[in-house]
Amino acid sequence: MAGILIIAHAPFATALRDCISHIYGGLPARIGVIDVSPDCDPAQVVAFADSEVARLREENGALVLTDMFGATPANIAGRLATRPDVRVLCGVNLPMLVRAVCYRATPLDTLVDKALAGATKGVHAIGPATPEPVAPPACSNDCLPALPPDAAPGDCIPALPAGADLTQKTDAAGL
Repeated sequence: MAGILIIAHAPFATALRDCISHIYGGLPARIGVIDVSPDCDPAQVVAFADSEVARLREENGALVLTDMFGATPANIAGRLATRPDVRVLCGVNLPMLVRAVCYRATPLDTLVDKALAGATKGVHAIGPATPEPVAPPACSNDCLPALPPDAAPGDCIPALPAGADLTQKTDAAGL
């Protein structure tokens, strides 16, 4: 069963672990967290994360989950990706973590696929259905209010004045 290490901005990692504990009625074994604070020394956190992976790792490896690609926690987690049988995923959310916990006994690459699927399938819009788009009014005798009051009944789009100069200006400053 793969160990799981969550590395995220403080207090997100601990909050995710607490959610898993709530969902499962207790904390499943081999789940660790590292909350990265703004004033941390990344080198020290990398060393600690390495020791945590060694502690949590089981026969099929370890999965490291982190919050935001490019941020300090993800950069720390990325250092662990070179370890054998360690996979690192960014963008952790609760559905990803629940899937990871459920599929920990599968081969590591299958676990990665399941966790990624959980992350994306767990994101939905909630609320009333999106209303159907309203079709623009067809040209008819009802003209748009932006037209001048003296516009002819069928003129939905005002025409350019007959003497309008439409040639491109070569000496004018462009955008």
